[in-house]
Amino acid sequence: MRESIYLQLIERKAIQKKSFAVLIDPDHLKINNLETIIKISNKCKVDYFFIGGSLILQDRLEETLRLIKENSLIPTVLFPGNGFQISNNADALLFLSLVSGRNPEYLIGKQIEAAPKLRMTSLEIISTAYMLIDGMNSNTASYISQTQPIPHNKPEVALATALAAQYLGFKTIFMDAGSGAKASISTDMVQRVAQMSEVPLIIGGGITSGQKAKELYQAGADLIVIGNAIEKDPSLIAEITSMIENNALSENKQLR
Repeated sequence: MRESIYLQLIERKAIQKKSFAVLIDPDHLKINNLETIIKISNKCKVDYFFIGGSLILQDRLEETLRLIKENSLIPTVLFPGNGFQISNNADALLFLSLVSGRNPEYLIGKQIEAAPKLRMTSLEIISTAYMLIDGMNSNTASYISQTQPIPHNKPEVALATALAAQYLGFKTIFMDAGSGAKASISTDMVQRVAQMSEVPLIIGGGITSGQKAKELYQAGADLIVIGNAIEKDPSLIAEITSMIENNALSENKQLR
């Protein structure tokens, strides 16, 4: 039986061990490119595959999961854009509530629709406060949910939102600048939220280099998720995992 992904995140946070997830949007990837990403991810010991997107137009979710399961032991976590993106062939699902917006459909409405279906699966359900942050570019999630992202330069708003989510009992906080973001979430915002957060902090959107990932980890991110940049350049996987490993080695040397 696989270890609980949520408990794993909690344990890693306690010892400040960083995690890395490769985001796979079944609509974007061709199978050949996906096979390359899986192979590199296995070699580099990526922690998780996140699977999903704001839209699923070609219904390749099951095909994508099958290919991953046939070629990798890396845990698969559904990152659903809607209630149709549910599969019992994954290991876990982020049960998202869009706490940065004021549209009740994405705060609780869609969740009510999905809950009975989720009850019939064996998925590990991880309640997640989802916060859209302005990445200096319009994104599909904001358009579909009809909500405004938290302004890029308003860390105090992000902090208050994250604290409210934590007090409401969410198990994780996911701050996302969105697909195709021109700017990642600022290190100041991540640091402000991380200093007050007791739950695992997930950061995604606009991360295009190992250096940017390093800055966000140092600011307090527990788990970084990258999709678009890896689709364009799968070698980024090795750059980021190598950076995480080298940082861990240097920390061990200091302890000795």
